[in-house]
Amino acid sequence: MKTLSRRDFLAASAAAFSAAAVPSLLLPARPARADGHKVITAGRRVIEVKGRAANVFGLTQADGSHGLVMSAGENFHIRLENRIGEPTSIHWHGLTPPWQQDGVAGISQKPIPDGGSHDYDFPVPRPGTFWMHSHVGLQEQRMLAAPLIVRDPEEASADIQEVVVLFHDFTFRDPHEVLAELKAGGHDMQMMQTSPSGHAGHDMSGMSMDDGHMNHGGMSMNGMDMGGTQMGGMAHLQDVQYDALLANDRTLDDPEVFAVEPGGRVRLRLINGAASTNMWIDLGSLSGTLIAVDGMPVEPLEGGRFEFAVAQRLDILLELPWEAAAWPVLAVQEGGRMRTGIVLMSKGATVGRLTEITEEDFPAVGAGLEEKLRAAKPLAERQPTRRHTMMLGEAPGYVWMLDGAVHGVDRPLAVKTGDRFELTFMNHTTMSHPMHLHGHHFQVVAINGRHIAGAMRDTVLIPAGMGMVTIAFDADNFGKWALHCHHLYHMVGGMMTSIVYEA
Repeated sequence: MKTLSRRDFLAASAAAFSAAAVPSLLLPARPARADGHKVITAGRRVIEVKGRAANVFGLTQADGSHGLVMSAGENFHIRLENRIGEPTSIHWHGLTPPWQQDGVAGISQKPIPDGGSHDYDFPVPRPGTFWMHSHVGLQEQRMLAAPLIVRDPEEASADIQEVVVLFHDFTFRDPHEVLAELKAGGHDMQMMQTSPSGHAGHDMSGMSMDDGHMNHGGMSMNGMDMGGTQMGGMAHLQDVQYDALLANDRTLDDPEVFAVEPGGRVRLRLINGAASTNMWIDLGSLSGTLIAVDGMPVEPLEGGRFEFAVAQRLDILLELPWEAAAWPVLAVQEGGRMRTGIVLMSKGATVGRLTEITEEDFPAVGAGLEEKLRAAKPLAERQPTRRHTMMLGEAPGYVWMLDGAVHGVDRPLAVKTGDRFELTFMNHTTMSHPMHLHGHHFQVVAINGRHIAGAMRDTVLIPAGMGMVTIAFDADNFGKWALHCHHLYHMVGGMMTSIVYEA
């Protein structure tokens, strides 16, 4: 029997898939431009995961490139064509367009029907590592996402190699089946059975009594000092069990290898496009300098491991050693051992086998990194004109709430142009929540009541167990904007609202 190569395998799988009258991105490309717009197509494609063909979505240009690369100062002049077989809309995560072009079905536009298209045209003044993804139902779990890189023209002459990596959590299961199981009680059962280390049973090792008050691994419940740490057996980290983690569509049994020069400089643009998995970036033997988060510059921070919540981005500058070697860049799930990654390899080096399981559990992602970050360009000093404390809650049946409301987009927070809005998230639930505000960048100004001049971001993680994070933003982009948890199943389960400007 003939052994199929990877290319033969994928081609055969794509042929079988398209034979079922389902459009595929592996079919002949359409023209690259339509009426002056660059075309991005939301379509279907086939990838290989652990030796099996997987039918997923994607966002590609006519030349096959995944996502979009542009320069700051250009216009976002895009025609989005929908060929996935169902309605969709795509959000330009991290950009700050006019609100009607934000790509959120039900808030800024109607869903694009299958076979339809929608045009976008707005200026993009700010460089950064951004991304694009579906904002309809559970399509993001099926990998309807791609990088959106806006380069700084002033850095065009810099001798730095750019490596873009989009991470996903992958399941062969239908996401609707996963959600139905969670609603039927799978989340509650896992909460009872799983500790932050990912092991069965309640992990009480980090709990002690301090002056008559329970202390959870550094958390004083009396003083509300959470330190970003999860609450022993009372919190849990994963409510969806995945088949693999992917880096640029690939697992570690066949990672993408980037050719690099010994002694060269590399800028990693890392995007956590997972539906529900917080991760750690592990540079192995390398040390890197974190220079931006969510596309916004920070004061340089050295390290080898970085917390990496759902929907966040990390720009890390590497100075490679002067040797012929291979350097894996890995992403590991929090509270577990599953991992994925890419390899940087210089000429003459070889890549050894990389296992998809680490030797030890990685801890929960919390607020440790957030407490260290400082914005390179912080907000101007100014007293807030509006404040609000938002309660993050949950209820049986996999119901997730903001201020007691489920899908509260019709109960928005009011803001007026010119406001300095200070918003505090208080987490009363058993899980952490990566909270994302559309149309704005905010500064993290307090963690668990401790004031800091933190990073500028668009997504911040609120740790479980009464974790509390305060952000501040200037109301400078009129419109109606989504505010939600970026854990996909939490958002679909109700953890979404909006912010609306007063006329």
